[in-house]
Amino acid sequence: MVCSIIVITLLALGLASNIIGGYLYPQFYDHSCPRAQEIVRNVVAKAVAKEPRMAASLLRLHFHDCFVKGCDASILLDSGGSIISEKRSNPNRNSARGFEVIDEIKAVIEKECPHTVSCADILALAARDSTVLTGGPSWEVPLGRRDSRGASLSGSNNNVPAPNNTFQTILTKFKLQGLDIVDLVALSGSHTIGNARCTRFRERLYNQSRNGQPDNTLDQSYASQLHRNCPRSGGDQNQFFLDFVSPIKFDNSYFKNLMANKGLLNSDQVLFTKNGESRELV
Repeated sequence: MVCSIIVITLLALGLASNIIGGYLYPQFYDHSCPRAQEIVRNVVAKAVAKEPRMAASLLRLHFHDCFVKGCDASILLDSGGSIISEKRSNPNRNSARGFEVIDEIKAVIEKECPHTVSCADILALAARDSTVLTGGPSWEVPLGRRDSRGASLSGSNNNVPAPNNTFQTILTKFKLQGLDIVDLVALSGSHTIGNARCTRFRERLYNQSRNGQPDNTLDQSYASQLHRNCPRSGGDQNQFFLDFVSPIKFDNSYFKNLMANKGLLNSDQVLFTKNGESRELV
């Protein structure tokens, strides 16, 4: 059930694009660049074999792209001229990664079929292939997106869900993308792979309600483990698995962790503690 929901939700995100007067469909490049999907799959597989964490990074890159102006590859643009890069936003600064993998895919595809395959489609395919490579479901990716010529730093800062957002704020951000509470819980399940830095959850350990007290929904034994490498000060860049049970396997242990009050981020745990409907979905 969860796998099916994730597929449908990622498809919904993938359909959010700036195509005007056109349609997205999986066979878009069948004649103009028939090896496009194979090239993406091969490069992603090589990158994930070299560094398993890269699968989560590529999936996250697509998510952060889609929540700002649609799935248009605006997250890839560097600052210059009138463009202020989304890479500088709070959700992306010092954390968005995998750009070199997308660059490599683009370079190989350009040799095969120049000026044909959009970076937005490459991001969408790389997210799907990253999910499959780590044991998750597969799906047909509708293709034919156009790449953005502009970025939105404010959109990235305001629209991408943050680890310390309240449940209602996160749900509102999803609704602005045309997604509902089922989509919220399903897509959050992508945190079954990947890492987070100490700075993303330190508040939960020491000052959850700005009263000097830890988050009382966090399992105490798990909190003790986190304290060791995430002190009150220092260690900001120390990395922690989002799913400590199976950190490089796309499965449902993330949801089991939430039920045991062992979600790493506040934005994860609130799915189980702050809303009855999302709790049932978990």
